[in-house]
Amino acid sequence: MKDKLDKILGFEVETTENPDFGDYSSNVALVGAKEKGENPRKVAEDLKEKLEKDVELGRIVDKIEVAGPGFINFFLKKDVLLNNLIQIGSEKEKYGSSTLGKDKTVVIDYSSPNIAKPFGIGHLRSTIIGQALYNLYKFLGYEVVGDNHLGDWGTQFGKLLYMIKTENSPELSIEILEKLYVEFHKEAETDPGLEEKAREWFRKLEGGNVEAKEIWQKCVDVSLSEFDRIYKRLGVNIDFAFGESYYETEMRQMLMDPGIKRHLTKGEGGATIIDLTKFGIKTPLMFLKKDGATTYATRDLATIKFRARKWDPSIIIYEVGAEQSLHFQQVFAAARLLGLVGKNVELIHTAHGLYLAPDGKKFSTRKGKTIKLEDVLDEATERAQKLGEKSSGPAYAKVTAVAVGIGAVKYFDLMHSVGSDVIFDWDKMMNLEGNSGPYLQYTVARCNSVIQKAATFKEPPQGYCDSLNSFKGVSSKGEYSNLNNEEMLMLRSLIRFPEVIISAVKSYSPNLLCNYLYDLASKFNAFYNKHKIIDSDQEKFRLTLTSGVGQVLKNGLHLLGIQTPERM
Repeated sequence: MKDKLDKILGFEVETTENPDFGDYSSNVALVGAKEKGENPRKVAEDLKEKLEKDVELGRIVDKIEVAGPGFINFFLKKDVLLNNLIQIGSEKEKYGSSTLGKDKTVVIDYSSPNIAKPFGIGHLRSTIIGQALYNLYKFLGYEVVGDNHLGDWGTQFGKLLYMIKTENSPELSIEILEKLYVEFHKEAETDPGLEEKAREWFRKLEGGNVEAKEIWQKCVDVSLSEFDRIYKRLGVNIDFAFGESYYETEMRQMLMDPGIKRHLTKGEGGATIIDLTKFGIKTPLMFLKKDGATTYATRDLATIKFRARKWDPSIIIYEVGAEQSLHFQQVFAAARLLGLVGKNVELIHTAHGLYLAPDGKKFSTRKGKTIKLEDVLDEATERAQKLGEKSSGPAYAKVTAVAVGIGAVKYFDLMHSVGSDVIFDWDKMMNLEGNSGPYLQYTVARCNSVIQKAATFKEPPQGYCDSLNSFKGVSSKGEYSNLNNEEMLMLRSLIRFPEVIISAVKSYSPNLLCNYLYDLASKFNAFYNKHKIIDSDQEKFRLTLTSGVGQVLKNGLHLLGIQTPERM
């Protein structure tokens, strides 16, 4: 609706926070008056008078008001809101989708765990936020490519290869690999020469040594098997999983490219660097180490080169932690300097915050080890099971507990702005009465329950949606002229869902969708607790409204990667 209004008006409107100020508002009069040195209130009144004569605008706007120093507020017609409810019933799971991204491709780099290490809680934000962004872009018609950029290259693998050969490990598992990596660093504290041995092994690996490659491949296979198991639990499915090693060819081509070589210089200590001062970046990018080995930056630049060639994207998004901000500033600047992407390609680093313990400090166990993601998922499921048994008894389904537990973890992450740190709080995460995944899932189940109870004694639920056709053209008179405040608030909220999706995508902020869903659920529960639905004078309308709210909540939670159990 916002886009339609913007087009008719010739200027942008914004959604209002307070429904008393209409559905949309604009400060266009304030801006215009300031530029011309006129009275903003007078400019707003004159504009209001002119807009009230616009026939096309009159079809969707019920009234226009001037507020404060010169804001112009627009109130939508009731039949527009009712017809939107019809649209929800008709489009169902497609409601809110669009073709905004038609003929555009976006590549999203997310999750990106390191090979040979267990999935830690630190990977959770990238995985969940990245998948939500993937779903949101897809919903708006973009061609979306999810790329899991695995950390499978670098000196750390020289350390592992050295330890595996030294220990002569007969079997490898993710736990054994982690143990060997930790042991290497312990031994290196008393024997600094081990670092050079690790570098030697990595040089062998980069040079194509058969033995090094075979051991490395075993590490990769063990790790991928473990990662796939965790992704399955999370309900995450990423299109591609290309490790850093995949881009060896791209790296070799860059090293031989005269256009790239002319930007390479020797820095202090003998490393090969790229000067980025023309981009306002004082710290040069290290392109090659002094021994000629590649760096993270080399591999990231090769990755950009590959993605630009393979998918021709309009946008490349890196859902990676904020601690990598300087790195991506350097890489993006270097990619443009070296001509690896076109001028119109957007390079975005979302820069998510950290998970923090309840005391506000970085999350770790008493021994300083990483908190394993699987342990978090296990505990979330156990807590959901206890929560369900408390309200529904011991027959509470395990599959529902899994959906609620995993959903709680995901929503708690996504409800925070991407750039903020998140203080891990089990009580808030599992709260059935607050802003949480379980609260939203419970609201969907409540909507389902109302429809099912009505269907048991009345006509099938789909019949209620059909009855909405009678709403057209009768918003100002007849049966639907006296809708209560709670009903109107829900109708006015439902029409905003498509706009919220677009805002979340444009700002790379799934939390905007979370905020909206919580607000809608709260409005429905306030209505449910105050008004009778079944056997009321407006049963058909209220059942349709209940169905519409349930559908939009389902659609929104699905985009966040959260299941909606039929019952809870």
